[in-house]
Amino acid sequence: MLDIVKKVVKDHPKSFAAMILLIALSIVSSLLPPLALEQIVNHLTGQKEVSLLFALAYFGLIALADLFASAQNIAITIFGQKLTHGMRSALAQKLNTITTAYLTTHESGAIASVFVNDADTIDSLYSDGIVGMIVDLFQLVGLLFVIFTRSIGLGLIVLVVMPVILIMTRHFQKSSLASQKQNRAAIAKVNHHIPETLRVLSMVHIFEKEDYMENKYDQYIEDSYEAQNKSNWLDSVYSPIILTIEAAVIGLLMIGAAQGQKMRLLFGINAGSAVALIAYIGQIFTPLESIGMEIQSIQDAMAGMSRIRDFLNEEDTRPDLYQGEGAYITFDHVTFGYQPDQPVLKDYSFHVDKGEHVTFVGRTGKDKSTIFKLLLGLYQPQKGKILLDGHSPDLHPQNQRHFLAICEQGVALIDGTVKDQITLYDASITDEMIRKSLDMVGLTEIVKKLPEGIDTPVADINLSQGQLQLLMIARSIVCDPQILLLDEMTASLDTETEAKVLKAIDAASSGRTVLSISHRRGAHDGRLIKL
Repeated sequence: MLDIVKKVVKDHPKSFAAMILLIALSIVSSLLPPLALEQIVNHLTGQKEVSLLFALAYFGLIALADLFASAQNIAITIFGQKLTHGMRSALAQKLNTITTAYLTTHESGAIASVFVNDADTIDSLYSDGIVGMIVDLFQLVGLLFVIFTRSIGLGLIVLVVMPVILIMTRHFQKSSLASQKQNRAAIAKVNHHIPETLRVLSMVHIFEKEDYMENKYDQYIEDSYEAQNKSNWLDSVYSPIILTIEAAVIGLLMIGAAQGQKMRLLFGINAGSAVALIAYIGQIFTPLESIGMEIQSIQDAMAGMSRIRDFLNEEDTRPDLYQGEGAYITFDHVTFGYQPDQPVLKDYSFHVDKGEHVTFVGRTGKDKSTIFKLLLGLYQPQKGKILLDGHSPDLHPQNQRHFLAICEQGVALIDGTVKDQITLYDASITDEMIRKSLDMVGLTEIVKKLPEGIDTPVADINLSQGQLQLLMIARSIVCDPQILLLDEMTASLDTETEAKVLKAIDAASSGRTVLSISHRRGAHDGRLIKL
């Protein structure tokens, strides 16, 4: 993951440099207004005239500090978006090379969560965590440096107080976060309880459980109230404690400065420096509070970062391509089970020569479709080897449609046009390739008659089941694959439609190695393998 960050920095050096510069300018500019105020106060107490230009300069420094703070936040956000984009690009690139075994053994929702929710933690970890903490730490260093130059005694007091404030802040933040989680959990129970009660309302009446359901609802509301009340109490108590500590520090400064000669040397201040130091003391509590939140953000983001790291570290598919003269298929003593201890194929072997047509026949439940899933590389056998032209089925996705394609029974449409149904948004598929596939399945004239031709949205057309099945065949053969897998293509079609689909299948099968699945013998020409 560090490599991704380095690449983003390398690809966007100006954004990174601008962010660093603006952070430095923001920190420095935030230290200047109290120093200007110190000079103004010293002039006033020394009966010296303060020019209008000097006063305007003070207000200008305040405006400049706010301007640089805003610019710093913008720069951090912009670079954070670039970092998030770089991370998501790396995830998308990984998705193109990850093994299909990973995709079949992990839920699609969990994989999508890595790209959406976990990738969002990058920005949280970056802007609200690491970078924010670095900025706050440098700001603290700058404040301490200025404080020590004005009053060594105050600097020592601040060094003692800072760890206490940080520990207290973390305690309040953890307690508040726990209360907020309890409140959300209670509210979730309330939201679930109401529709659930309505759904079984008749059952509640039959068994006279109205009081029970009402008490459960009251308990959830009470839990939510107590959790929210605790969170509000923590928020209301924290600020007065911080203000009290701030006042105590200022009081210690003034008491120390009013003591004997030695103490005055340690705390010695004049009116101007006193005003400046009070301003700096007020500034020092903000980054301390922010650091506590940033530690929490980093901790919350680590789980998402761990999932992203695990995904990026997953094994890639081997980049070897199919290089043999002919496409041939080999099952070599394959044993496979969806549950390893319950094999559905045991020591199973067969061989298919290039250009051969083979049909697997047998009753439902004989795991004919399992063979296709293994050929597609969706699963790996527990024993034995599966070879396509001498290579593992789990090949690089960019080459798969040009080598191996499957057409299943039923129709799987996607959002988009008729063209999109064939290309699946693959920009490398040309109009000529689409035309040939439509000609082969006999859909050219039908598509031409559509309102917008091949660019007609699929939601606006009313093709028959047979025509949609032909469209799926066109999708399978558009990349001119060497191997074609046909899974029960005519299982649910009427006789007339079946004849049209079989004619298209015959045209699509010409010159290819074809494996098909059928429940009955004699469905296709070629060698039969009974299961």
